[in-house]
Amino acid sequence: MIYACEGFQLQDLRHQLIEGLTDVPRIGSVVELEHVPGHAVLAPDGTHVAPVVSYLRNLILDDNRPLTAKSYAYDLLRWYRLLWFLDVPWDRATEAEASALVGWLRVAPNPQRRRRNPNAPQPGSVNPRTGKPYLKPGYAPSTINHCLTVVCSFYAYHRYYNRGPLVNPVPESRTMRRALAHRAPDSEVPELRRARLRQRVRRGDPRSIPDAMWDEFFEAMTCDRDRAATLLYVSSGSRASELLGVTPGDIDWPKQLIWVVTKGTDDREQVPASPQALTVLAAYLDHIGLPPAGEPILRARRGPDRPLTYWAMRRVIQRANEKLGTNWTLHDLRHTAATRMANDPNLTLAEVRAIMRHTDLATTGRYLNARVEDLFDALQAHYNRPRVQRTFTAGYDPEDIKAVFGA
Repeated sequence: MIYACEGFQLQDLRHQLIEGLTDVPRIGSVVELEHVPGHAVLAPDGTHVAPVVSYLRNLILDDNRPLTAKSYAYDLLRWYRLLWFLDVPWDRATEAEASALVGWLRVAPNPQRRRRNPNAPQPGSVNPRTGKPYLKPGYAPSTINHCLTVVCSFYAYHRYYNRGPLVNPVPESRTMRRALAHRAPDSEVPELRRARLRQRVRRGDPRSIPDAMWDEFFEAMTCDRDRAATLLYVSSGSRASELLGVTPGDIDWPKQLIWVVTKGTDDREQVPASPQALTVLAAYLDHIGLPPAGEPILRARRGPDRPLTYWAMRRVIQRANEKLGTNWTLHDLRHTAATRMANDPNLTLAEVRAIMRHTDLATTGRYLNARVEDLFDALQAHYNRPRVQRTFTAGYDPEDIKAVFGA
């Protein structure tokens, strides 16, 4: 009888999470380690969660990046917070807990979406100038799916070593797994049914800065450093972290190329840079002096001399948005570069793919779609074009024409 009461109580907690009537306490944390795996999840009592440590260590040994392990650690922290709240041991978790996780994340507010400014745009609203929606207050469907993928992989790893439950708490689609395992990189992704609990993710067209709005955006940059960084991003198509790591030795001035470490790898690859970007960069370096060898060329402007961080560069874009009333992001500069290259008749799609370093040609093809804001002049000419008047050869009786073709 006691077990039945405990089962009803646990079921009631799950329902409360799914309906948004309660929230999971934000206990535990992710800490950085000086040794492999680099990150660990701490329980409320301050001890390391051993199953997570061994899983993340195996993740690093499988040649995954440290940032990947960090991302997985935060997903597993969400999972363990749920298990601690429901008082369910990790090796006794079932699909019911996975359902509670999805229900909780669907209705819970995302702490990173909090806005201190009361005049800030409402989450989920659309910016009237850019047409881009602001992030919604909760967790995105892609975030929920990523969390399910991590938890599924976590239990698959421990099941391989005969630990944990025999049945993975996260439902899998074996049909999709088999289909994707034999898919060629250049082929289209087949339309397959989603596994249970997986969220529908809408894939819209990439949002780039239209040419009509680019000039005002560039004029909002207040110094040579910001102008050089903006031009390098939009001419090379580099990702934010890639360009922030460029050192003096990574610039080939005569060939107008820069070397970047591609995201997710240790590979240094060449990407192009426009003459205008290198000219502004040269003026910036002439003003501040060349940093030491091995140090990034983009530096902080205030405080002690140090490399420019991602968050500082992100703040540069935010200040421009506040001035212009827009909501562009740092990654939109990469989208702008890809859109310009993909729609240039002198460049093939394969060449654009090589420059952008996309693994899938279909990803590059997404930038070929035309946008309404880029067609403003063509649409105005269409709307102002006079209506075509229907005429007939002289000699026909108007009454006969009306009887055949109507009024």
